Amino acid sequence: MFNFQVDLTKDKILKSLIIFAIPIFISNIFQQLYNTMDTMIVGNVLGDHSLAAIGACGAVYELLVGFALGVGNGLSIVVSRAYGAKDEHLLKRSVAGSIVIGLLLVILIMVISQLGLYPLLQLLDTPADILSESYSYISCITLFVGVMFAYNLCAGLLRAIGNSFMPLVFLIISSLLNIGLDVFFMTQLNMGIRGAAVATVIAQGVSAILCLVYIFKKTPMLVPEKEHFKIDKHLYKELAGQGFSMGFMMAIVNSGTVILQKAINSFGTLTIAAHTTARKVGGFCMMPCGTLSASVSTFVSQNRGANQRERIIEGVKIGIKLSIIWGIISVAFMVLFARPLVALLSGSSEAVVLDNGSQYLLVNAPFYAVLGVLLLLRTSLQGLGKKIVPLVSSVIEFFGKVIFAKICIPYLGYFGVMLCEPIIWCFMCAQLLYSFYRNPYIRYGTDNKIVENHE
Repeated sequence: MFNFQVDLTKDKILKSLIIFAIPIFISNIFQQLYNTMDTMIVGNVLGDHSLAAIGACGAVYELLVGFALGVGNGLSIVVSRAYGAKDEHLLKRSVAGSIVIGLLLVILIMVISQLGLYPLLQLLDTPADILSESYSYISCITLFVGVMFAYNLCAGLLRAIGNSFMPLVFLIISSLLNIGLDVFFMTQLNMGIRGAAVATVIAQGVSAILCLVYIFKKTPMLVPEKEHFKIDKHLYKELAGQGFSMGFMMAIVNSGTVILQKAINSFGTLTIAAHTTARKVGGFCMMPCGTLSASVSTFVSQNRGANQRERIIEGVKIGIKLSIIWGIISVAFMVLFARPLVALLSGSSEAVVLDNGSQYLLVNAPFYAVLGVLLLLRTSLQGLGKKIVPLVSSVIEFFGKVIFAKICIPYLGYFGVMLCEPIIWCFMCAQLLYSFYRNPYIRYGTDNKIVENHE
């Protein structure tokens, strides 16, 4: 039988990273299709007004769901280290702890989102003519955040043991289902923007169920038994620390995005539609960066568990080179296709939508290489077990977005929005480069600083 797992602790580094990353990359494409197809179908079927409604609540959606998914990714890092150390008992206990923490988190997010979403949309100055539509969409998504968390945790557990292929298979199935349901709910049942949300929830539920069935049947090492749910304070502290570190990192980043969204909302419905579309197009071009960082995270986690320092350093160097190459390709791609893609996804002929959307992409594209290195270093530090340093980079991003929203954008207009993230990425990348190469394990092969001379 074909083995879907990659041995990231023994196989040739470049080959193993690429083989492991390809299914993740394709998975990310289909994951992006969830929201992109919502955007495209809403824009073409329901128009600019409904497209702006999705965009106006996009930052809030990313804040709530991003926190849950960040926690899930953090939990899988602990599982990956246990797998790298070849400790199956610890592996099962880590999975059990991840389930317990995940259930508590999902309940908390559901309650908070249902109580605070509408007032938050009002606080963000969401235009009155799209407020009810925005709330209709995001309230449905967040009510079923457990479905999204379940799939991403299961997929993360499979990737933690080197299997990035099967999550891709399940995601392709659910993505195709999502597209079909989008069209059916909006064109046949006339459910409007809420139909897009319902389609996303159903499709992601299918992917979660398929993932769970596969784990129970094919990967028994990931199935804990009753004894593994016994609470271990040290393990739960590590799981919660790693999980909530990544969750708060995502929350801090997306809190800055929420503040930035308020500034964007002030420009009106057409500019919101332009920004929403450009972000979707940009999301596809950023996917190789996210894919590589996710792959390197698992690579570093497993090799840290196996105590292979030199292999970690070499893997990160290869990842940085690949990120720079992709950044160069992205610039050429955007020069050729930015405007046609904005027109295709938005379905709009408005000059404001096309001009602002395409210019946003052209300004951001030269900095995708910086973003790639940034994400790779951040997830590498997380894979090493570091919790605070990645949070510092998120704080830099948060305050950078606050400064732009309060000072720069009022003077520069929407051009200030275009400049915001590229400039912040440069500062974050510098901080993470310094932190990674000053890390004691990377410098000395130990988690503690060594005093003697190492010249």
